[in-house]
Amino acid sequence: MANLLNDYPMSMLRCRETKFLVNRYQHPGQIGRFGNETRMVIHPTEADPTAPNKGTIHYPAGTGFPRHRHDFAQVWYIIEGECQYGDRTLRQGDIVYHGDPHEEHDMFTEAGYTMLFVQYPGPTTGARPIYQGRFDNRADTADADMNLEK
Repeated sequence: MANLLNDYPMSMLRCRETKFLVNRYQHPGQIGRFGNETRMVIHPTEADPTAPNKGTIHYPAGTGFPRHRHDFAQVWYIIEGECQYGDRTLRQGDIVYHGDPHEEHDMFTEAGYTMLFVQYPGPTTGARPIYQGRFDNRADTADADMNLEK
């Protein structure tokens, strides 16, 4: 069938074939600022600047993040493990939706957990998620953006 609407083609990458960015070793203070290991498989590029951040994040046992906010939207799917998220426990199979703008509760995991996440420009604010300087392996750690309000 002809593509009369100029729809975007489907994009698919295999996470298992994408190198982990083990942040706390490769980019201390930037990507692994919460002790997590990130595998970003789809993200904004020069050719596609509006692409969302899509990938997996693994939080090892004993890690987490503080309460903070973002102006973009995101969806999480817990692949394995569990964590305490504010006053709730998130477990394998749970889905979390954060519209824009949103506040994230503090999170802590005793045993570790892995989630699939998608961060995208929200329909309310239009704010885009941050890739460069936060999830890319070319960023200068000394200039890393540690602002949790983005």
